[in-house]
Amino acid sequence: MTNIVKISIGFAIFGLISTIMETHAEARAFFVFGDSLVDNGNNNYLVTTARADAYPYGIDYPSHQATGRFSNGLNIPDIISESMGWEPTLPYLSPQLVEQKLLIGANFASAGVGVLNDTGIQFVNIIRIYQQLNYFEEYKQRVSELIGEDETQKLVKESLVLITLGGNDFVNNYFLVPYSARSRQYSLPKYVPFVISEYKKVLKRLYKLGFRRVIVTGTGPLGCVPAELAQHSTDGECAKELQKAASLFNPQLDKMLKQLNHGLGKDVFIAANTNLMHMDFIANPTRFGFVTSKIACCGQGPYNGLGLCTPLSNLCPNRDLYAFWDPFHPSEKANRMIVQQMLTGSNLYMHPMNLSTIMAMDSRA
Repeated sequence: MTNIVKISIGFAIFGLISTIMETHAEARAFFVFGDSLVDNGNNNYLVTTARADAYPYGIDYPSHQATGRFSNGLNIPDIISESMGWEPTLPYLSPQLVEQKLLIGANFASAGVGVLNDTGIQFVNIIRIYQQLNYFEEYKQRVSELIGEDETQKLVKESLVLITLGGNDFVNNYFLVPYSARSRQYSLPKYVPFVISEYKKVLKRLYKLGFRRVIVTGTGPLGCVPAELAQHSTDGECAKELQKAASLFNPQLDKMLKQLNHGLGKDVFIAANTNLMHMDFIANPTRFGFVTSKIACCGQGPYNGLGLCTPLSNLCPNRDLYAFWDPFHPSEKANRMIVQQMLTGSNLYMHPMNLSTIMAMDSRA
């Protein structure tokens, strides 16, 4: 065989592999579970106070309309989908989620929820995590009617999942008010293992539902968000008790994920160290092009950290200069930095592998 023929065959095989990888990426369904960091509009369809369906939310979204995302523009699931060349997932409650749109996946997340059922009760009507999983069961049935049971199982098995829970169990439960019911029931060092043990049940259920690639985010630095600075900080330093909660929760979550993977004999659960991802730009905002990581772009009071982001709030003219969009949620620019670490970050950020490695490995499987 001549060298020219060998080279031609080599290029053909390389092209075929590239095509297979692209096709695989395009065909891969994406599912999202969790809270307001990843909710892209489910709460719009609920009678709840936990909503982001009015200006100035969505001011930098392509349509410049509020969509229910707790962001000035795109949120983390949107940016993952964009990076992969996938269509963004629709909220599960959206009437547009029908027919072929179902095959893209679905977003079941609901602002205000936590691992625990009593987290977020002040928001009245939200989709608690086990209801999100029940909705997924319903989703599977709808897809089975479209493509059959075997193809549905394959779609789920080959899908990618993102789940974000935990922050609200502290911010909107344990520390919500002084002497909260949970803080009277548990000391913080005992509350954290309790939340972790309940989270483990949720993740086991995800595995039982057929998922085999699940990115699990930790909590961010809870005491450093503008809402907590406004309530607990006199000098701009992060709130100590909330930081202690994050410092206890994240390592225990990481350990639990390793134990689950070890028991399963495969790397199903991927730990995303979102605490470190956030701390990078909180500790040194100017390095990342931000003017501040303490003051929210939209809000009022100290650090723009009090209340909700509303049409009457202070609003910064350039959202890209702010690490935080509102008192609790990162700006789109910050979300993009977080997703970049999910895609290509080292083991410090993504363990045991980043998203690019997952995609490359699975395309060869």
